[in-house]
Amino acid sequence: GHDVVIFDAHPKAGGLNKYGLASYKTPGDFSQREVQWLLDIGGIDVQTGWKLETVAQLEALRKDFGVVFLGMGLATTHQLGVPGEELEGVQDAVDFIATLRQTEDKATLPVGRRVVVIGGGMTAVDAAVQSKLLGAKVVHMVYRRGAETMSASKEEQEWAQTNGVVLHNWLAPVEIVGKDGHVTGVRFADQAMVNGKLTPSGRELTFDADMVFKAIGQTLGNPVLEQSGLALQSGK
Repeated sequence: GHDVVIFDAHPKAGGLNKYGLASYKTPGDFSQREVQWLLDIGGIDVQTGWKLETVAQLEALRKDFGVVFLGMGLATTHQLGVPGEELEGVQDAVDFIATLRQTEDKATLPVGRRVVVIGGGMTAVDAAVQSKLLGAKVVHMVYRRGAETMSASKEEQEWAQTNGVVLHNWLAPVEIVGKDGHVTGVRFADQAMVNGKLTPSGRELTFDADMVFKAIGQTLGNPVLEQSGLALQSGK
């Protein structure tokens, strides 16, 4: 019975379903059908292109509305923290998926011939499989621990392999190699679990790459929340 306004930073409503899932997982544009179902209830208005960036914005919301619910999700992505991360051709997998979802003609989206995806979750699988579907010749998906600790399910891992993605375990990125400002490969250190601790074996190998996707997780962290005096616990 209450009137509701949804503020969304993106140009279109739908959140993760619209911007964060690979195209092959979203048949029939279900995210927009879900948004339409929501709007058909009545009394709900969506204002897109509005991002919470200042304490003053939050204070204005608290003044103008009876209740303010903050559901902004994961704000930032983890970085690898290795040399070469700034090279051209290296990008966050979540940004790649978001661009992909907003590209009408997928044939116009550039993809490398040799792609390395670093990470072991569903976003890593999405980026790897989608790269293959877009025409990449070789796609390596590399994870620093064993397959049993991947956050991507066994079914997701098998789906990646079915689509021609090569999975590697127990390899940690050491350096992203480049030439003339563009990525040419990724150097990894082989490691194993010794007495409960990840330990390098001393062996290293390099995968050639003209495109690298980082998919090592996202984190909470909108600084406005802390600045506004809200009590936080682990970013929540």
